[in-house]
Amino acid sequence: MPRSILLSFLLVFLAAPALAEEKSAVVSSDKEKFRIEIIARGLDHPWGLAFLPDGRMLVSERPGRLRILDRDGKLSPPVAGVPAVAAVGQGGLLDVALAPDFASSKRIYFTFAEPRGDANGTSVAHARLVEEKEAARLDDLKVIFRQEPAIRGGFHFGSRLAFARDGNLFVTLGERNLKDPAQDLTGHLGKVVRIRPDGTVPPDNPFVGRADARPENWSYGHRNPQSAAIHPVTGKLWIVEHGPKGGDEINVPLAGKNYGWPVIGYGVDYSGAKIHESTHKEDMEQPIYYWVPSIAPSGMAFYTGDAFPGWRGNLFVGALVLKHLNRLELDGEKIVKEERLLKDFGERIRDVRQGPDGTLWLLTDASDGKVLHLVPAK
Repeated sequence: MPRSILLSFLLVFLAAPALAEEKSAVVSSDKEKFRIEIIARGLDHPWGLAFLPDGRMLVSERPGRLRILDRDGKLSPPVAGVPAVAAVGQGGLLDVALAPDFASSKRIYFTFAEPRGDANGTSVAHARLVEEKEAARLDDLKVIFRQEPAIRGGFHFGSRLAFARDGNLFVTLGERNLKDPAQDLTGHLGKVVRIRPDGTVPPDNPFVGRADARPENWSYGHRNPQSAAIHPVTGKLWIVEHGPKGGDEINVPLAGKNYGWPVIGYGVDYSGAKIHESTHKEDMEQPIYYWVPSIAPSGMAFYTGDAFPGWRGNLFVGALVLKHLNRLELDGEKIVKEERLLKDFGERIRDVRQGPDGTLWLLTDASDGKVLHLVPAK
């Protein structure tokens, strides 16, 4: 057996998932009762999840693999054609999303920590997903955006993708743990950028035409946004970003606005040392919500489904450090109630998605990462 085929077979066998061996107990929240199904196991730090039109899922693994997962738990061999990634620290293959016209184009988008000499940076690529028999590959791959400058190290890649209603693409970018560059508009560190699906710059971006700013920049003063979603009613982009020790934030980034990092904020450095000048400053925006202590947020989804009617209109955010699923009730752009689900489950929640049937799907961040399915307890 050729070594490449043997390796693919072993990867599938070792990660061979199945439906949960037994049904979990009923979990009660303030508004709903549900069960947790473990659909897949053995994924290596899964990071992003996207639903294909037939209900199967694309799942990225941080070391650089992209997999296709059936609803019954069968994992494909790794999709061929994924570019080399800088799998260092928090870096690697990160978010994945379908093009709005995927049904006809078969194009997917993904973010990854791209090796660039002795440095690396967050990049965005698109490619055509081709499936033949039981094999899949990426064709016509093109990198359409590269975060500048590239940096040595493995921290704060940001890296969520969100397609707006107008077809443009938002990309969240961390400040690579360097703090001050988040305020420097000549680079992409600590920014949300907005690009067209081909990587070019929309002419109505707020900094177009300015010599002292990158035209892709949409908003700035961000630390490490690992959550992004489009509000289902307003169409606005919402993000959740990591603070340091305290001060994780939910922001609704508007064109050209400054969200303050590291000048203002609600946390301190991991050593306990002071970082910020204050919590407020003129011409810098306030978060609509923040956490002290930090929950370490990653992944988010607005819930619009019918499977859990008591949760309709809620925002769900994964928590890495505090290991739970955060449920937030909204009144417009105000958070009016918070509930922490799955606290006893003991898993770092990396991504949160609503499935086509209105149920919730989660990825856990571990070397033995899982795909979890939250279903109504009936």
